[in-house]
Amino acid sequence: MENIKVLVVDDEPNIRDLLSTSLRFAGFNVLAVANGTDAVTAAEKGHPDIILLDVMLPDMNGFSVVKKLRSMQILAPVLFLTARDETADKVMGLTVGGDDYMTKPFSLDEIIARIQAILRRTKPEEVEVEKSTIDAGEIQINQDAHEVFVNATPVELSPTEFTLLRYLVSNPNRVLTKKQILDQVWEYDFGGKDGIVESYVSYLRKKIDPLTSEPLIQTKRGVGYIYKNSKAVKQ
Repeated sequence: MENIKVLVVDDEPNIRDLLSTSLRFAGFNVLAVANGTDAVTAAEKGHPDIILLDVMLPDMNGFSVVKKLRSMQILAPVLFLTARDETADKVMGLTVGGDDYMTKPFSLDEIIARIQAILRRTKPEEVEVEKSTIDAGEIQINQDAHEVFVNATPVELSPTEFTLLRYLVSNPNRVLTKKQILDQVWEYDFGGKDGIVESYVSYLRKKIDPLTSEPLIQTKRGVGYIYKNSKAVKQ
């Protein structure tokens, strides 16, 4: 893990130092900053593999930081750290392009587990060799470039949205339960909070449905979701 670069962004010195020390001890390469402005600069210059980002920062909030990063085409996955356990905050974090969230106080072991899980789902090429393109009817996915096209129109997705869509289209015409999706896309236990699957499916639909002839991601009530595709998926 010494080659994995983690950017820690937190204005509380104690938390920043604790995270930095613990992550370095676990083998990560760590850079730590105290505000949003420095976070944007560090992400642009340092090319981190993942960002641990406090929501409440002195100059701009973490949501604004992620919006800025995404506008600069910096797509490193983001794990939000927040002192507020409010659903609206969590939904906002995921909507702007974050990949996960943790509420303070948190366990250092869980932080490391979440980092590893995020990296597994956003860097699958390090785990298995895949062909570059998935042709799923109206949707084409370029895995090497992390690009998605819906009827030839490019669609911008966060790393987790990308992984979720790839899992759905790779299992066409098959009902996938929320538990299966959690296991395959998030790769760790959310404690039964499968609402995150509903949220991400909703985000995908808002981006994809306007470009398709009909809704391709369909809900099977009480079971899960199914990706409707009239042609075979090529992998």
